[in-house]
Amino acid sequence: MVPRVLVVDDEPGVRAALRRGLSAEGMDVTVAAEGTDALRLALTGAFDVVVLDVMLPGLSGYRVLERMRGQDVTTPVLLISAKNGEVDQADGLDLGADGYLVKPFSFLVLVAQVRALLRRRDTAGRQASLRVGELEIDRAAREVRWAGEPIALSPREYGLLVALASHPEAVVPKDDLLRMVWGEEQFVTRNVVEVYIGYLRRKLAAVGAGELVQTVRGQGYRVCAESA
Repeated sequence: MVPRVLVVDDEPGVRAALRRGLSAEGMDVTVAAEGTDALRLALTGAFDVVVLDVMLPGLSGYRVLERMRGQDVTTPVLLISAKNGEVDQADGLDLGADGYLVKPFSFLVLVAQVRALLRRRDTAGRQASLRVGELEIDRAAREVRWAGEPIALSPREYGLLVALASHPEAVVPKDDLLRMVWGEEQFVTRNVVEVYIGYLRRKLAAVGAGELVQTVRGQGYRVCAESA
């Protein structure tokens, strides 16, 4: 599947450049501009790599990373920062970062580091599987199965399913799903969530899991092991 990368930076120009460049490298990119949104997105575990600026409004990149690791989210994190001191880099690595890149950096070097983290993730298979009833999501391999039968999903469909399956039985509002899966993409509305939930349901129905994703009218969606 296409690698999913979360890019977090408070500078619009940096976000736009990294989204454009990483997309051209064949990656599916979601962006966020501040720490609170970054943490909400990262905690879904739906990303393969997080590129995380240290200096952010809301929560700093250090605090986002610390809370990710505190909640056992093992997604590889590449910190980026204008801080070039040895202590700054050591602090980030001690908190659980997988790499540290000083601004201004070469885009080629950033891509090489992101690809190295993707290879490391693939080799180590560090993220555990999610299971809800007959549903199994292998986060390391990015594979989804229902009763042992594989389901081919697009990156957005996969992101939605992981976001819902990470909180089984709990209702997840559309706005939260929009932030978790699409980040701060412009021109994306709540209607796109409905559209992709429809795509996801059709693929689930094809393997006998048509009742897995349920609508809670006026609130959002949930994943349930058994139909309501």
